[in-house]
Amino acid sequence: MAGRGCRNPTRYKNQPHADAAGRGRTDPVRRTQKMDIGFIGLGNMGGPMAANLAAAGHSVTGFDLTAPAPAGVTMAPSAAEAAAGRDVVITMLPNGAILRAVAAEVIPAMKTGAVLCDCSTVDVDSARAVADLAADAGLGALDAPVSGGVGGASGGTLTFMVGGSADAFATVSPLFDIMGQKAVHCGDAGAGQSAKICNNMILGATMVATCEAFALADKLGLDRAKMFDVVSTSSGASWSINAYCPAPGVGPTSPADNDYTPGFAADLMLKDLRLSQQAAESVDADTPMGELAMRLYQTFVEDEDGRGRDFSAMLPRFSARGRG
Repeated sequence: MAGRGCRNPTRYKNQPHADAAGRGRTDPVRRTQKMDIGFIGLGNMGGPMAANLAAAGHSVTGFDLTAPAPAGVTMAPSAAEAAAGRDVVITMLPNGAILRAVAAEVIPAMKTGAVLCDCSTVDVDSARAVADLAADAGLGALDAPVSGGVGGASGGTLTFMVGGSADAFATVSPLFDIMGQKAVHCGDAGAGQSAKICNNMILGATMVATCEAFALADKLGLDRAKMFDVVSTSSGASWSINAYCPAPGVGPTSPADNDYTPGFAADLMLKDLRLSQQAAESVDADTPMGELAMRLYQTFVEDEDGRGRDFSAMLPRFSARGRG
């Protein structure tokens, strides 16, 4: 195995993305009036986010079809009952179709002036449709997908990319401060999902290029540690190599050092790349690198051994292949 180039103790903390530019939290979480919060979707991400809100002193009522109650969270028998009378309702759901269905159930139960804040990663059209439904009911709405993975959710270090009105953003900002380290107000409804999709399209393409380059370096006889030392401090530097290097034993600790156990699964990268291409098609945008990255991850996940592995496991894939 190659030596560890520029090894440092920085942990990857399951983070799939570099932070977006914007407001960073360097001071302690600011004190705020306690809120009555509904939280729908208490899985690997939503559970620890809800627990952090409860630990900060907020009243949190949750609902999930299968997940257990997080610490400090009172469970309701339905999504509508979790949302009824709350100041803010937060959702963390698998896809746009489920978000639309949940929104149709909870919006009629919410009190006028409350804010519906969706932290799922979904298509832009679904985010905007839910915002329209909320506005028609006299509610605020935010689409606020996250960066940071399960580690960021547990540690309260997520980054939120947020679309919606300035008033709704101001209402939920104290909660973002508890659940994360940064929240960026990106614009009107759908802007948060747009930022997330564009960010992850860059990430998918740069990880493919990084893995290709390491596989080529191996076949040229270049030591991986030397490759890292050069690229990480020169024009080839990127988050994919500097913070989440796909080569085991090189750079900061990453999923590559744990046999590619997912910090950010290849399945989820494929989902996000598909969303990027759906968005590109809807606005007639030419995104050939994003499309190619999507097709490569589709092959990796659906036809090879990528399902259930980290998205950086593209490196052993390329290492095992020839040019043909």
